[in-house]
Amino acid sequence: MPNPPSKPAYLDGLPVVFHFSVTGLGGDKDVRFQEITGLTVEVETEPVKEGGENRYTHVLPVRTKYTNLTLKRAVLNDADAITWCKNAIENFDFKPKDLTIQLLNEQHQPTMSWSIVRAYPIKWVFSNLDATKNEILLETLTLSYSYFIFKPR
Repeated sequence: MPNPPSKPAYLDGLPVVFHFSVTGLGGDKDVRFQEITGLTVEVETEPVKEGGENRYTHVLPVRTKYTNLTLKRAVLNDADAITWCKNAIENFDFKPKDLTIQLLNEQHQPTMSWSIVRAYPIKWVFSNLDATKNEILLETLTLSYSYFIFKPR
């Protein structure tokens, strides 16, 4: 595993976002994603009007809502992850997986993690092929999932 970039002294003790791992997608190995988005949860609410009370409307919590998870990486010859995506998208054979995302420190030790429960692919995008550019082919996986469990230190 390559060493992460060093951080300035004023960031000592604060978590950084550039050093992380993802496991559970292609066996137990880190599958080298460059970007992860969608670690978002919000509480949906419902307005309730009370009879006789005209000054305000009650806003009550209803349920939690999790956004889709998007993982971006260079296309790898990772048979487990590719087979999983192909089976879901091409054969409509959805087999949810539990994933773990870990934020790592300079010693490659986890500082916090997110356990993603029952994830499955809903979109698979490859970067544009362009003969005028010298870029690495990227794939972007969009996953739907039931919920995540955040585990601080």
